[in-house]
Amino acid sequence: MILLAVTILALAWYVLCWLGLLWSGARRAVDRLSPYTRWLHAWVLSAPATFAYVAVFTAFTLVQRTTPPHLIDVLTRVNSTNLVRLHHAPLAVLADSAMWVADRGAGLTLYILAFVTVVAWAEQRYGPPRMIVIGLSGHVLGTLLTALVELHAIEAGRASHRLAHTTDVGVSYIMVAGCVAAVLLMRGWWLVTGITALAVGVVWPVISNHTIWALGHLLAALCGLVVAALCRFLGGVRRPRDLRPCLTGPERITTE
Repeated sequence: MILLAVTILALAWYVLCWLGLLWSGARRAVDRLSPYTRWLHAWVLSAPATFAYVAVFTAFTLVQRTTPPHLIDVLTRVNSTNLVRLHHAPLAVLADSAMWVADRGAGLTLYILAFVTVVAWAEQRYGPPRMIVIGLSGHVLGTLLTALVELHAIEAGRASHRLAHTTDVGVSYIMVAGCVAAVLLMRGWWLVTGITALAVGVVWPVISNHTIWALGHLLAALCGLVVAALCRFLGGVRRPRDLRPCLTGPERITTE
């Protein structure tokens, strides 16, 4: 739904710009809305890694939703970061699984909102290279640590051997790592809000559900936290571009 709304708004904006060439009323509307579109354009450019990744996993999700369910189930199992797949093709499965939204694309809107707001905000301060490292640490290290827990549980007889074939795909590990990196930079009530959100979304499921997937999200968050802390310690935090001049018109943008 959010993708349809964004597409409609984008098309409506360009139609309005075209009408502005012919009709003074449309031209005035374009003049009033242009500061907001400039701000949105600047926000996207300020976090290129995040928005590029959003475009990639969104495209993969749209493919899921237009493909027969049984075929998606097969592809999900093939791209899953379970013990069997990690043993046979670790690099390929880690790369493939990072492009899939779990449960046939369920919750895509929430993923997009988290990335384009919280994770993008963090990228503006860490920079694209360090943000990529943080996201990859959550996905790769979180996945490998989860696999070690699974292997130990199977060998100790605490879990069925079927656990080695479970499906575990999705962008959520990268998302939680990016969100933790953002919370690390927050202050005041934003910090309280961020910690609360992580406690409810990441910590509580481990306590209440006791599933390997909930544990995986917690491990990914912890890996993201450690790597983000190291990035901040070694490289500091960038001062992001002030986007407020975008809302005041092109004259001020050119003079600042």
